[in-house]
Amino acid sequence: MSDRTARAIVHRLLSLARGGVLEVREAGRVTRFGIQDPADPLHAVLEVGSPAFYRQLLRGSMGLAESYMAGLWTSPDLVALVRLGARNGDSLDRPRRWVRPVLGPARALTRARNTIGRSREQIAAHYDLGNDLFELFLDERMMYSSAIFPTPHATLDEAALHKLDVVCDKLELRPSDHLLEIGTGWGALAVHAAARYGCRVTTTTISREQRAHAVERVRAAGVEDRVTVLLRDYRELRGRFDKLVSIEMIEAVGWKDFGTFFERCSDLLTPRGLMLLQAITIDDRAYHVERGNPSFISTYIFPGGCLPSNEIMARCIARRTDLRAVGLEDITAHYAETLHHWRARFRARAGETADLGYDERFRRLWTLYLAYCEAGFRERRIRDVQLVLAKPRWRRDAPAPVLAEELEAA
Repeated sequence: MSDRTARAIVHRLLSLARGGVLEVREAGRVTRFGIQDPADPLHAVLEVGSPAFYRQLLRGSMGLAESYMAGLWTSPDLVALVRLGARNGDSLDRPRRWVRPVLGPARALTRARNTIGRSREQIAAHYDLGNDLFELFLDERMMYSSAIFPTPHATLDEAALHKLDVVCDKLELRPSDHLLEIGTGWGALAVHAAARYGCRVTTTTISREQRAHAVERVRAAGVEDRVTVLLRDYRELRGRFDKLVSIEMIEAVGWKDFGTFFERCSDLLTPRGLMLLQAITIDDRAYHVERGNPSFISTYIFPGGCLPSNEIMARCIARRTDLRAVGLEDITAHYAETLHHWRARFRARAGETADLGYDERFRRLWTLYLAYCEAGFRERRIRDVQLVLAKPRWRRDAPAPVLAEELEAA
């Protein structure tokens, strides 16, 4: 396909855009597309540096990212640009839904199951990039998940600490509890739960870089007698625990193993156990389209990852466990703000990435990744929820931190 033909197709698709105005600047010309919503105005600018960009864009998010990494296009406001795309997500998904019955089964076969060995390799591809990289933009506790801002003017560090207390309060942690954490991160939650709430914590990760950092954090906090840091896959865990927490780890499980994940969590809890899951979710209507289509996020950022939907989680919980939902809170707005802080920090220290051995292509990839996710949350194309699940014999010891809701009604 020629660049001219690709441009004509892309311009035709852009002419259908709604929810904002897109200004395409190319070779001294400006072309405007879209219809502005007076109640929620959005203006995005796309600066095309090479006509080869159009052929790349027809490949979807993969082409969008690869052409951005190659410098074929840019934008003064990546978040606004991706937000406009998200507002037109349903119309873009429609043709993919039409071909799903034909292509879906074949694509499903090509997506290998996340075995324990493959999961370790995929996690290493992201989390073992180097702790120094994440220190450039995360808060002082190295929380790589949504913070919760107690006030609009709270700092990222204050919001990260507040989130830890929110999680521990929802789990009703007591000194007598033994808490299991699936997905250690860099150890912040495990240390906080042990130091502030006095409970025992067993936490597990399959990232060697993260485990090394977490072990050092535990030692520095003086809670080695209460915190054990394992290097194990969730499928290798044994024993029974009073409480269980997993913060934005389910996205790495893979869609073929969502049921296995919830089944293992249920089996690891005592009959009176309580679980908190923080999960990035995708709209139910988009789930079946996205799970079989490789995106730049699942290819370049989180290999093998897949976002669950509320519907698929509810189905897995009902079919594979005796857990029931007793609390649900949507914290999507907090994640958009968290990403805004991460992006600003990454941009401010972007020059240091070269000193750490990361090239310009990598910097552009991560700049787009952070903007892409922020836009997705701001437009609620993706969401972040905290789901509290209880075993049959659990009874609330204290007033509910959030109103209980049915997962299906979220």
